[in-house]
Amino acid sequence: MSKALLYDSTMCIGCKQCEQACAGQNKLRYDEAVAAEQQQSEHKYTVVLTKGDRFMRRLCMNCEDPACASVCPVGALRKTAAGPVTYDADRCMGCRYCMVACPFGVPKYEWSKILPKVQKCTMCPDRVATGQPTACAEICPTGATKFGDRDALILEAQQRIRDNPGQYVNHIYGLTEVGGTSVLLLSGVAFEEFGYRTDISKDPLPVLTYRVLSRIPDFVPLGGMLLGGVWWITHRREEVAAAEGHGSAHGTPDQKERKP
Repeated sequence: MSKALLYDSTMCIGCKQCEQACAGQNKLRYDEAVAAEQQQSEHKYTVVLTKGDRFMRRLCMNCEDPACASVCPVGALRKTAAGPVTYDADRCMGCRYCMVACPFGVPKYEWSKILPKVQKCTMCPDRVATGQPTACAEICPTGATKFGDRDALILEAQQRIRDNPGQYVNHIYGLTEVGGTSVLLLSGVAFEEFGYRTDISKDPLPVLTYRVLSRIPDFVPLGGMLLGGVWWITHRREEVAAAEGHGSAHGTPDQKERKP
């Protein structure tokens, strides 16, 4: 049965122990400077956002049918039956199509390294494979982040909303977005306040891609399609590079990262 994470922002106290545990699990630097960062990056896979006395986690949603894996030409990104979307750096060729395809803007690129990789939360696949919870769920002192069977967590989230309707937004984020995700969110305020998109499709994005391609008439020259696709992807990669704060492939000045 597929595993998942349930994050309930109303139970979060903003201690950031999940951030520290994630860094330790993935051998990433974590100090006061990193803790103060309020955005995901190639060295910070999850972040606890703070607005007044409200908190919200951002991390890879580990989609049930991930767009990042569907566009990866070498199979570096793969969805596992257990839930995590894993990344194989040895397969990755650095095309960054995954960054363009992700509806949540999650994958980040190591622009400053000689041999860069794509980085993101992979939902602790080694731990999950041995029956352990993710590092962030295990360390959470309040139970705001909970690990378990996806179906059981959905039922629990629905029950929490029924029991305290005035405490929650009447929606489990990740239940239906892009076909469902392995990270489920509950919130007491609109998800948009913390940058979560609510205008995305309920259908898996790879399915939408197939639908579009299947309607292209047979007489359209394949070469034109390919060239057009290459042109669009190339320019989108440059836009993503700029949004990441490192400019285009030609080295334009740094810009602030665009929020997903």
